[in-house]
Amino acid sequence: MSAFFSTAWLKDRLTERTMRGIALETSALIRSGAIPVGTQLPPVREIARALGVSPATISSAWSELRRHNVISGRGRNGVWVCGDKIAPRPSRFENIGNFGEHVIDLTVAVPDPALLPPLGDALLHGAEVAMLNSYLRVPILDSLQAVMRPRWPYAAEAFLATNGGYDAVNVTLQALVMPGSVVAIENPTAMRLLDILDNLRAHIIPVNCDEHGPCPKSLAEALQKKPSAFLYQPRTHAITGHQVSSERLKELARVLKDSDLVIVEDDGIGDLSSLPPASLGAHYPERTVHILSLSKAFGPDLRLAVLSSSASIVDQIQAYRSFGAGWTSRILQAAGAWLIADLASNAAVDHAKTVYGTRRRALIDRMKDRGLHIPDRDGLCLWLPVRSEQFALVTLAARGIAVLPGKKCSITDTQHIRVATSLLTDQVDAVADALALVHPTGASDQREGFGRYSV
Repeated sequence: MSAFFSTAWLKDRLTERTMRGIALETSALIRSGAIPVGTQLPPVREIARALGVSPATISSAWSELRRHNVISGRGRNGVWVCGDKIAPRPSRFENIGNFGEHVIDLTVAVPDPALLPPLGDALLHGAEVAMLNSYLRVPILDSLQAVMRPRWPYAAEAFLATNGGYDAVNVTLQALVMPGSVVAIENPTAMRLLDILDNLRAHIIPVNCDEHGPCPKSLAEALQKKPSAFLYQPRTHAITGHQVSSERLKELARVLKDSDLVIVEDDGIGDLSSLPPASLGAHYPERTVHILSLSKAFGPDLRLAVLSSSASIVDQIQAYRSFGAGWTSRILQAAGAWLIADLASNAAVDHAKTVYGTRRRALIDRMKDRGLHIPDRDGLCLWLPVRSEQFALVTLAARGIAVLPGKKCSITDTQHIRVATSLLTDQVDAVADALALVHPTGASDQREGFGRYSV
């Protein structure tokens, strides 16, 4: 490290002694170029001693800069300046590559546009909605609430329309959970949920899952950390495809009986799930936020989801939304209500569900032909154990196949990959051949948590 960037040099330029002040002044030095990208910063204890603050204060300041991808590294390896743009970024989601037309891209488990219901009539209906272009902030249209109530998994007190499922999760956590709070979340989980929690600077506690959903024992252990919220997927899991059984839901309700945390349920698969809607709201309606996304079933460009909770919690979330959009487009809400009530649109969703199941099972059957017995669960992907995640990614890439590394979806160390099947219409044999090379053939993945496959 250059002597120019010594502890003494840094001390002369940092006038603040609070965590936030140190982070802001250091980021200003980086933005201005006074500390260029590639610089190694002095050791934490050395800076703390020079500034007369605790090492924890410096560590917290560096954590804030690390969250914004300004610095990287920690511990004995040192801390380095890696960027000069101060902005939070969804590192897991943002780093999914664009692999080009010659690669079989199985990284994203998304709906097939050819299987989505047509939107023309729905949008025409939406354009005729009452109060069009009014600035009155209506939490949810009466027409949308009317079609959602009969299909909701419990008798909710209040509803709110949002700009998609992840928007609903984000505004819920931003409104109800203080930055830096402890949050329990099932492991593995959707990478975008982890990005949202990282942006909240949450202390994430993993709750292990098995084929029936979050494990009650693991949730009970997580509760010892006094989390502010528990975030899980109550129907079909977007990563593993497991489904929360009715008995497991009752077990989770018993574990949560003596806690006061907020329960956030992300039903991202929605009507493409083979299970009926489920929720802990039947047990704890006053502190459950149940979120149903319409994107997978009816179209991602609708940007529409509906959440429910107590009236006081919905009011809190709606108040937070006033910092931004304030409300969800009435056109899209009315279009969504029309689609949900339309028989032909529902038939299209049922057909899509069948096709996705056929595509998923086609890969499972091809793998069975190669001696790999993968359980058929649900959803738009497969969660596969591998000998080595890095070996799997390199081996598949060499054969023109891209998959999602399991580490993007896991809080703990894992040797898994997620293989999207929703768009896999051909070259199934080539994919099965490649997966056979990376699967731990002849042994079962017996680590604690989800991932116990027979082979």
